[in-house]
Amino acid sequence: MKIIKSAAIVALMTGCAVATIDVQPASALTLMDFIRGGKKRTSPEHAQPLPGMSMMVPQQIDPRTAAKPPRVTGPRYYTYKAEPLRRIATDRLLDPVVTGSVQNGALPPMLRPPLSDARQFLPEINVRATDAVAKAVENYYGARTDFAWIAGSGVSARAKSALAVLAQAAKVGLDPQDYAVDVPSDTFDRGDMIAREKELVQFEIAMSVATLTYVQDTVRGRIDPNKISGYHDFKRKNVDLFAFLDKIAGSDDVAALIESQNPKSAQFLALKAELERLRAQIDATPRVEIAPGTLLKPGQSNPELANVIAGIKLKASESLKAEHAVVLASYQGTPDYTPELVSVVESFQKEHGLKADGVVGQASIRVLTGGDTTASKINKVEIAMEQARWLPDGLGSRYVFINQPAFTASYTDQGVEQFSMRVVVGSKTNQTYFFQDEIQTVEVNPYWGVPQSIIVNEMLPKLRSDPGYLDRMGYQVEIGGRVVSSSAVNWYASTSSVAVRQPPSSDNALGELKILFPNAHAIYMHDTPSKSFFKRDQRALSHGCVRLADPRRMAAAVLGTSIDEVGMEIASGSNKALQVPQKVPVYVSYFTAWPNKTGTVEYFNDVYDRDMYMNRALDATRNARRAEG
Repeated sequence: MKIIKSAAIVALMTGCAVATIDVQPASALTLMDFIRGGKKRTSPEHAQPLPGMSMMVPQQIDPRTAAKPPRVTGPRYYTYKAEPLRRIATDRLLDPVVTGSVQNGALPPMLRPPLSDARQFLPEINVRATDAVAKAVENYYGARTDFAWIAGSGVSARAKSALAVLAQAAKVGLDPQDYAVDVPSDTFDRGDMIAREKELVQFEIAMSVATLTYVQDTVRGRIDPNKISGYHDFKRKNVDLFAFLDKIAGSDDVAALIESQNPKSAQFLALKAELERLRAQIDATPRVEIAPGTLLKPGQSNPELANVIAGIKLKASESLKAEHAVVLASYQGTPDYTPELVSVVESFQKEHGLKADGVVGQASIRVLTGGDTTASKINKVEIAMEQARWLPDGLGSRYVFINQPAFTASYTDQGVEQFSMRVVVGSKTNQTYFFQDEIQTVEVNPYWGVPQSIIVNEMLPKLRSDPGYLDRMGYQVEIGGRVVSSSAVNWYASTSSVAVRQPPSSDNALGELKILFPNAHAIYMHDTPSKSFFKRDQRALSHGCVRLADPRRMAAAVLGTSIDEVGMEIASGSNKALQVPQKVPVYVSYFTAWPNKTGTVEYFNDVYDRDMYMNRALDATRNARRAEG
């Protein structure tokens, strides 16, 4: 019971909320003041205090000496630990594989040694695999008396066909080295038959391990997403490896059988085609490099200014360079960002559709450096293909797809994207999770239940100096389900049993509606009174939930009704939960490379640095698979 309760508290604490402005110091006009537009509400009737609660914050507590309010933190990123490999227990296979095969005459002539000879070499076979693959191989050969990959005195045609598929693993975003097998030569010393038999049995076991590893990797991915961070939430796909080995034994076209395990969704095939195109492309375009994270403002001094000006000389139009020819020619690479150089940058920004403020940030750098290099695009596509394997192979005919780096949410019906809209997602310190779920409810005129993270991190400093603050702002405060006055709460004590919610109103943090897909992270889509945020290019600004630019349209789509009908429900003014007639899959995803509705792959900034963690996880997996046993 304690574990369940703790999980519920964590889910509430990490839930989403509103962030219409950057968080202000407790002494300044606060987040909630901005939501209310500075308006004050009539304080609700003061309920009788609960036993043990003072009507006011204890006067004897001096705020200057009181302990600082605690802070609620979100999930963290982990040091990825790849699944280790273990040796296949070939000594256990001696009786079923060799003894049974010899007795039944199933072994080819080359593999009919005296039993004493077989006992000499079989325990020495050294092939390593993950535990799941190892168990499948052990169970398979423990129950059979024939081989899948060797014929006569050499490698079978079936094996050669499978090897050709494994060698092309890079085409589907995998690493061919993970499935490399030492293939016995066609020539060998016929005077040393035991050595040949050992070589063939080693190949047989290794080939089965490589094939099953490939199949498992391509179906569910090499990386366990839940080991990357607490922001990843996926149930890994189950792959019946034993059954697949059984299929191989009866297949007339092993290559087709193995390839059939690769994802076949339109999105994956688009990524695969893009990967092939990129690898065939020669990146000969000249470019400049500007240090990641550079932020250059007028009047500052920064050595990266030289690269900024070099980028302008490379990317600007001839007319712009002619207009600023004197300044560009006289620039000597100094770090001082002078007014003359600011004017050049502003002209460049205007020419490329950027905000012409002279501030060189992420958007300007992307244009100056020419965006992603071919190598970085390849990396993004390979990561996207890995992550796509975490999702169903085929997202369905009807679904909502949120891509956080793109800051968009789209609605697809009958396999065709019907519309897409801008969204605001979590800030880097309040990241939106990566998971899938099902939309069940649309709530109109919603209450906003303030998460513990906002109560503790943002409200508490204000409430300790002004306990009646929430009463004046019109919020409802409850302890143990009982409504109390905000000023009756001891805000120096634990707030774990305190609930705060904002009633429906025109300035409610969730706006007119929210779209719910119940999950452990309290993430949902919703409206917002802060419409100006949708005009920004970088929209990682919320406390974790997904704000929609056109919430009525999305609500109508998932409800299977009209926008007007949704408007009528909102106009009633009542808080109401509308059940979705048929649950709609929703993918709250994170892809820095993803195809649009025409199949063209688009690239996005890695707003949470998750590609970096993916690369680390892939490196850890690669190292684990290369390690000597």
